[in-house]
Amino acid sequence: MLNKQENEVMRAVYEMCDGKESCLVSPLEIMSILPEKKNYTPERVDAILRSLELDDYFDLIESDRKGEKMYVITLHPNGVAYERTSQQMKRNIAFKVGLSVLGAVVTFVVGIVLKSIFS
Repeated sequence: MLNKQENEVMRAVYEMCDGKESCLVSPLEIMSILPEKKNYTPERVDAILRSLELDDYFDLIESDRKGEKMYVITLHPNGVAYERTSQQMKRNIAFKVGLSVLGAVVTFVVGIVLKSIFS
């Protein structure tokens, strides 16, 4: 499971690849998609990309284009299925919250019924 920063960077990479299995991006392009209030640095983005690579989301190859650092990113099956996995996790959380609310309502109703029976 990804932490919040890894999730934001992976979402940016997924958007940059735009349905293709590989893409060529610079750290600044990735940072332009990330939330500005987090104050990401190119070094921090690089560290997060390396950890995502270790988690088998994609292959990361560094390249140089006219003096600018570039990344060649090739998505693996985990990376291609990122959006689907993200949606599944959101549905799972919504289901658990709904189940908790339903349990609270049932407990409340049973409490009222028991109170009326024994009063």
